[in-house]
Amino acid sequence: MGEGGSSAGEGARGRPASDLRARVLSALVLGPLVLAIVWWGEEPYTALIAVGGLVILREWFVIVSAPGSGPVPVIGYLAVLAFTFLVHLSFELAALGLLVAATLALYFAAGGGKTGRWTAEGLIYAALSVGALLVVRRGAIGEAFSFFLIATVWVTDIAAYFVGRRLGGPKLWSRISPKKTWSGALGGLLAGSLAGVGAAAFYGRADLLIWFALAVVLSIVSQAGDLAESAVKRRFGVKDSGALIPGHGGLMDRVDGLVAAAVAAALLGLLLGGSLHEPVSGLGLG
Repeated sequence: MGEGGSSAGEGARGRPASDLRARVLSALVLGPLVLAIVWWGEEPYTALIAVGGLVILREWFVIVSAPGSGPVPVIGYLAVLAFTFLVHLSFELAALGLLVAATLALYFAAGGGKTGRWTAEGLIYAALSVGALLVVRRGAIGEAFSFFLIATVWVTDIAAYFVGRRLGGPKLWSRISPKKTWSGALGGLLAGSLAGVGAAAFYGRADLLIWFALAVVLSIVSQAGDLAESAVKRRFGVKDSGALIPGHGGLMDRVDGLVAAAVAAALLGLLLGGSLHEPVSGLGLG
C-alpha cells in the first residue's frame, strides 16, 4: 500500500535497515490494536473508522495543496464526521445525500477549477472509505468478512514487498511507481489470495472456492488502489502522504489498498443483490 511499502513489491534493496525495523515495529504495535478493534466492532470500530477518515482527508488536503484554513477544512471534516454518524445509524441514503451536498460546497469553497475539483475528490475518497469499511463489517458474516479482507490485503502488501525485493525483474508500471515489479504483484496476489481463503476457513465458512475467487479479485483491486494513490502523489510531486506511522509514511500509504478493496466489495455486493445497509449479503458467501 503506497510507495513506502508497495503492494506491488517495491524493490527496497537500498532501504536502510533502520527503516525496515521501524516498519516492522510499527506493524507489531499497531496491527494487533487495529485487529482487536475490528473484532470488537460496534462503537469502538466506528470511532476508529471516523478517525481514519479524518486523517485521510487531512493528508489528501496536504497532497493537493487545498486551502488549509477557512471554510474548506471545516466543511470537509464536519462532513466526514456527519457521514460516519449517519452510516453508523443506518441512514445510508441520508449519508449519500449529505456527501453530494458537502462535495459541491467544498468545490466552491476551494475556489472551483482544478483546486476545487481535487479538494472535493478528497472528500469523496475519505467518505467512501469510511462508508465501505463500516458496511462490510455488518451482518452475520461481517466479522469474518472483515478479517478475510484484512488478511487478503495485508498479506498481499507484505508478500509483494518481499517477493519484489527478492526477485526484482520487469517493472509493473514504471511511469507511475518506478520500483514496483511484476514479480511482487504476482507474489502478492498468490499469497494474499491464500491468506484470505485461510481466514475464511478459520471462521468455518463453506464454499471456499467462492472466497478464494473473491480474494483474487480484491487482491488485484488493492494493488490497483495502491497504484492510484501513487499516481495522485506523483501528480503533485509527493513521495509519502504523511509521516504519521514510523517507517510507513502516512495513513493513506497504509490503507489505500484496503479501502479500494472494501469499496469494490461493497459495490460488487450491491450489484449482486445486496442491500445498501448490508452489501456483503449479495456476495453469496453464506
